Amino acid sequence: MTTSTGRVRYESKDRIARLTINRPEKLNALDRLTVEELDHAVAAAGRDPEVGVLILTGAGEKAFVAGADINELASQSPVEGAAYARAGQAVLSRLETLGKPSIAAINGYALGGGLELALACTLRVAAETARLGQPETTLGIIPGYGGTQRLSRLVGRGRAFELILTGEPIDAQEAYRIGLVNRVAPAADLPAVAEALARTLLARGPLALRYAMQAVHEGLDMNLAEGLSLEAALFGLTCATEDMHEGTRAFVDKRKPAFRGR
Repeated sequence: MTTSTGRVRYESKDRIARLTINRPEKLNALDRLTVEELDHAVAAAGRDPEVGVLILTGAGEKAFVAGADINELASQSPVEGAAYARAGQAVLSRLETLGKPSIAAINGYALGGGLELALACTLRVAAETARLGQPETTLGIIPGYGGTQRLSRLVGRGRAFELILTGEPIDAQEAYRIGLVNRVAPAADLPAVAEALARTLLARGPLALRYAMQAVHEGLDMNLAEGLSLEAALFGLTCATEDMHEGTRAFVDKRKPAFRGR
């Protein structure tokens, strides 16, 4: 299935939903309508039982998402700015907690809101030509779509401070070195690398993926004892699934498991 709402293209095929931010003339900048359409596309992928993994990317060769729409930002009052940030945060939080893994295929600039979108994805693969950063302080503002929170959790406080306070972008290899992206590939190979990673995830138990992501997300806000308790409870849930019995039988039988998400 392929649909387009103008700013976001949505394609679902072979259990992979591909969401493409489609404003190449604006370097795929996130304005309000784009964020709303992204939310609809994420929701559609979440509802579709045939979708197991999402891949998000940007149209064109220059940008994944080069940030927010500056013209729109410039007119915000304090009240409007706070509402603007909360609305974007809600969309990215829904993506992050969808229960299905998502992969950001960073094909170019991932700046500001673009990097924040990538941070809300489960995994990130970047083209060698990609540039990533949080340049908001150069505009006299701060990241508002979760960058101050997710970036520090991913790369540590010191590197997050450096990226956010200087506003200076880094290249893909440096992003890989500090753990900001999981893999780097030649630009021409990026779609294939992202798809291969998606195929790897599709071969795993979908309920196991969901519970593992839940354990990590929720455990980050707990102390170790609470996190271990959550892990044990979710492990117990997986033991009650058909997928667990299929996976263990397949291992004993030396065959590939046929998971059904039950």
